[in-house]
Amino acid sequence: MPPAASLAELPITFDEVREKNLEQLKLLNSVVFPLKFPDQMYRDCMKFSNLTQMAYHNDVLVGAVAARCEKQAGGGARLYIATLGVLAPYRGYGIVVTGWQRRAGRGRQTAGAAEDPEVETAAVHVQEDNEDALRFYRAAGFQVAETVKNYYPRLDPPDALLLTRKLHE
Repeated sequence: MPPAASLAELPITFDEVREKNLEQLKLLNSVVFPLKFPDQMYRDCMKFSNLTQMAYHNDVLVGAVAARCEKQAGGGARLYIATLGVLAPYRGYGIVVTGWQRRAGRGRQTAGAAEDPEVETAAVHVQEDNEDALRFYRAAGFQVAETVKNYYPRLDPPDALLLTRKLHE
């Protein structure tokens, strides 16, 4: 159930990931997700800092989306969402998605991959029993492309669903 207040009533500011706030992103992810992400994921966030948006409420990080652009074997590229997480009390406001869409609306130089015609799809892995995440991504137009066995070997269940969405139609 969405919160009673609207996003307009929450003072939210957005920022790219930087050296100075990278540890905040790591801390947020440690609270929101049941696994520890490898350092390489955070290095990728720094490489694609324009695709990683951090949402702050009263100078406290409450959500973030981290993404990167990946070349595809058959040509073209995809936007891969490494993480999209929001602290529980702030879920349902559309905080991270709204911030990311605002950024994408500023044009190709700032938005990066989402506006690039070579980037044909967006993709994300979701643990197969994570109903909240599956509901969220399906509502955003993502569809199950495949089941990836043992994607999360330290979690139970270990399998993930690869969800994809066409960006340009």
